[in-house]
Amino acid sequence: MAAERALPSPLSHFDPADLLDALATGIVVLDRQLCVVYANVAAQDLLGAGLARARGRPFTELLVDANGLAAILRRALDGGEAFADRELVFRPTGSAREARVVDITVTPLEGTVTGSHLLLELADATQRQRISRESELLARLDSSRLMIRQLAHEIKNPLGGLRGAAQLLERELADPAQREYTGVIIGEADRLAALVDSMAGPLRPMRKARTNVHELCEHVYTLLRSEAHPAVLIERDYDPSLPDAELDSHQLIQALLNLARNALQAVGERGRITLRSRALPGATIGATRHRLVASLQVEDNGPGVPDELRAGLFLPLVTGRANGSGLGLAVAQEVATRHGGLVEFDSEPGRTVFTLLLPVTEAA
Repeated sequence: MAAERALPSPLSHFDPADLLDALATGIVVLDRQLCVVYANVAAQDLLGAGLARARGRPFTELLVDANGLAAILRRALDGGEAFADRELVFRPTGSAREARVVDITVTPLEGTVTGSHLLLELADATQRQRISRESELLARLDSSRLMIRQLAHEIKNPLGGLRGAAQLLERELADPAQREYTGVIIGEADRLAALVDSMAGPLRPMRKARTNVHELCEHVYTLLRSEAHPAVLIERDYDPSLPDAELDSHQLIQALLNLARNALQAVGERGRITLRSRALPGATIGATRHRLVASLQVEDNGPGVPDELRAGLFLPLVTGRANGSGLGLAVAQEVATRHGGLVEFDSEPGRTVFTLLLPVTEAA
């Protein structure tokens, strides 16, 4: 009987390194000194360093504030026990990239020539965390919007009665000095009614039209430039691939201007503000995936958002300024959600970015 010919393995012509580079999960191998022996392409992307730069360097030197991680890696290596952790913040050193959120699994490798090594599996959880955060924010906004509108209704009814009574009283008073007091009552009632309307968000129906997003950005840039101190640098960084979209230009100008004025107040008389646009294909807002999303960012190098304001930053009347109304961000968020979008922020001292995300629905 003729010997059967062995069939080649379907993977025999693949280099194992090529297979690892095809993974979306980052793979890193560390030696006993916790120095990088190998890192696939996904890991190099997370670390912000190529293999040539990373190899032979202590893993924690590639990250900012990684002292706690070094102790965990050393314990796993010495104890020979695997461990996993979720949503660690990876901020590469010497890189302008934003921090990434990573799920990490550490597995000791026994039986190697030089002793134990560590295998690190790094899964980028930034997108998952962002979707979770945005979904939570949208849910909070829905509940707060309902509460605010109910509160606005309860306030405006007695305000209307108060204003009407003051008008009737004004007609009965012959003394101009006394009518001055009724004028104050009417004026304050009107001011409170306008404040309540602002809290409830834009009441005008949406009037969408085919709009060039960068024309809106330029309009805001012109207004901001006229208000800014001469020592404030205002930069523009636009993505020319962003197409026209069906938007309400008046409401979006107001929303973007609110974000820009907050940045202007944050930097004071000296600083830098950047207006930036990006086209994000296949992006999500909350849990909804869109074919294309417009990202409009306002970045400043001010002191950042105080920790005590972060949780309720987009609620009406929440402000860090003594003379602030606390309505600018709430109105911007309301405009964004009416367009199916969202305003989110990332802030630390020296860098604060407010991002207005809008699904791009191109005109027919």
